[in-house]
Amino acid sequence: MRSHPSQTPTPRPDGQNVTLTLEERRVEVLARNRGIKKAQPSDSIGKLMGAYVRKAEEGELGQLLVETVILYAARTQSETGKALKDAAQHYKVDTDGIAQKVKAEFAAKEKAHAAKKAAAKTQPKPTARPTAAKKAKAA
Repeated sequence: MRSHPSQTPTPRPDGQNVTLTLEERRVEVLARNRGIKKAQPSDSIGKLMGAYVRKAEEGELGQLLVETVILYAARTQSETGKALKDAAQHYKVDTDGIAQKVKAEFAAKEKAHAAKKAAAKTQPKPTARPTAAKKAKAA
């Protein structure tokens, strides 16, 4: 009879190892997306991310891994836009649809701003109403 290997849980990776290959600036981006901030200037963002990874849920680790891979790919590729576009295509994000919505939103904001500016120019300036002191002086 064969013995089965024990089913021990896989150890979690250390957060510093996960983000070790990224520059500190990009690790700060990952930390900012998760609301991690330095309490003191002497704190290391790598150590803070390591503590976050040790305590994070499986879903959060998956999101962190995807973001880390995208940031790493952007670091290694000369064209950052190409890496993001490839990631968007892989995850079936409709970038053209998003671009159209953003353009329409900016056009609507610009149109509203222009209308507000035009309305402000056409309104006459209110005249100053005489105060009680001026009324007494006139009388």
